[in-house]
Amino acid sequence: MVLRVALVHATPLAMQPIASSFSKVWPEANCMNVLDDCLSKDLARDGGMTPAMTQRVIEIASYAKGCGAQAIQFTCSAFGPAIDEASKKVGLPVLKPNEAMFDEALAICAGRKNARVGLLTTFEPATASMSEEWAEATTNLKVKPEFVTACAKGALEALNAGDASLHDQLVLARAKTLADCDVIMLGQFSMARSQSMVAEVIGKTVLSSPDSAVLKLKKMLQPSQD
Repeated sequence: MVLRVALVHATPLAMQPIASSFSKVWPEANCMNVLDDCLSKDLARDGGMTPAMTQRVIEIASYAKGCGAQAIQFTCSAFGPAIDEASKKVGLPVLKPNEAMFDEALAICAGRKNARVGLLTTFEPATASMSEEWAEATTNLKVKPEFVTACAKGALEALNAGDASLHDQLVLARAKTLADCDVIMLGQFSMARSQSMVAEVIGKTVLSSPDSAVLKLKKMLQPSQD
């Protein structure tokens, strides 16, 4: 049975990275893309989530379910609380953008004293939301890794303007401030293009969201095939 997975985007920049990950990890999946490219703009304008924005996210998830999706993967990191509400409403597996990457980072640090995990973003409103999600993910841990964040300001704008080289330069420059971390997580799907470069220069484990997300979806929906 071919399973349909809805990919919900708040920017076109997230579409290619997750498509590439599906091609590598789970090419048999039937993916549909749902894009509301005003979500991020409205979030930045309003300075945070609003009830109207949360309702939009719920309606998008409901639309995806109505189109036959068996699971929904959100690819924008700034809408965690709204995604939680959408998950309650639609009754399908719904993954936050960085949920799987957080799991991977915690598995790497499990049992290690003084472990340090860095989160690097390019969309500053996402930092607070993702920090809250990290806190939730580590609530029951006896030994919690130290968690630090940084934002590569201007990188997302450069990528939106078509200057991928400047994006990568800004990401790498900011990543160097996290060089004392054991693991560096790249917070936006659009940052996946920088993963290998950052890992090579920094010399630390660098995680990006798309591959982790697709692998987790595949294990959830086709566990018998792993």
